[in-house]
Amino acid sequence: MENSAQSTRLPHLHQSELFHAIKNPAFRRIGLMGRAGKRSVTQSLVQVANIVNEMGLTLIMDVETAELPTLDLTEIEKVKIVKRSLIGEISDLVIVVGGDGSILHAAEALARYRVPVLGVNRGRLGFLADVKPNEVALKLRQVLMGEYQLDHRFLLTMEIREGDRIIHEDMALNDIVLHAGKSVHMIDFQMKIDGQDVYRQHSDGLIVATPTGSTAYALSGGGPIVHPSMDAICLVPMHPHTLSSRPIVVSGNSEICIRIHEDNRTQPMVSADGKPSIALDQQQRLYIRKHPDKLTLLHPPGFEFYEACRTKLHWNVHAEEFDLDDDDDIIEGQ
Repeated sequence: MENSAQSTRLPHLHQSELFHAIKNPAFRRIGLMGRAGKRSVTQSLVQVANIVNEMGLTLIMDVETAELPTLDLTEIEKVKIVKRSLIGEISDLVIVVGGDGSILHAAEALARYRVPVLGVNRGRLGFLADVKPNEVALKLRQVLMGEYQLDHRFLLTMEIREGDRIIHEDMALNDIVLHAGKSVHMIDFQMKIDGQDVYRQHSDGLIVATPTGSTAYALSGGGPIVHPSMDAICLVPMHPHTLSSRPIVVSGNSEICIRIHEDNRTQPMVSADGKPSIALDQQQRLYIRKHPDKLTLLHPPGFEFYEACRTKLHWNVHAEEFDLDDDDDIIEGQ
């Protein structure tokens, strides 16, 4: 994780007095994205937009966000609306309002441009969108005044190949999941890592997760929590039909190859970050490896990964009857 790293490509100076007080004015063009049409999301969108305008910065919004049914653009003084595919290219910073799913949805459009992404949490957990709604005014001003940490997260790329032909390709920030779709039958598949045979497995599927994704679906499957700075990939079997099949952590530079066995009786499916699933047939191969691009997350001052785990995963929570801090719980004479 890095401290403030500023851009050398800065457009013309703005007239706002607040702008001239910014310590490291790297961010002149602020992109704003939101996905869910909930009233709470649009409230935060308007709040962020007004802060950006107040500071004399350029506000850019993508078309999909601007067309949210609960968003009233008349509440925003100045905004430039562009295609979503362009927002990463022309912004110095993109703020995403929603939950972690909104960050995942935005990652595909933003990662190639290495533009920093700040998440405002309007979802449930908020491992990626870590600014709380009641802290938006404080945290956003800190970031725009040049106080922040940069956190580079690698992504996965997947290819479904048939011979030398690529049938389908996709990318994921969290995970790529092999699953049985609507079937109650297990999948019979074989896996290789860097060309070496690993196993033939009967299971409900396999979760291939980045360190970022280790606190998501892979965690529910019994996988390990991997610090985001680790260059590693987690392979987590889903309900394997053997007690000895355990999660594996491999190098982040590994290439995973999955082939469906000829004895398989169901239609395996593959999904990247929960997007619509694609069928994987017996004559095809699924290849998974690190994507060449990274997503740059931006955190306000004071962000700590382990603190996020404690609060969001409820570590250190214990029942009140075991709390001995109260003198009333101590029996005299013992």
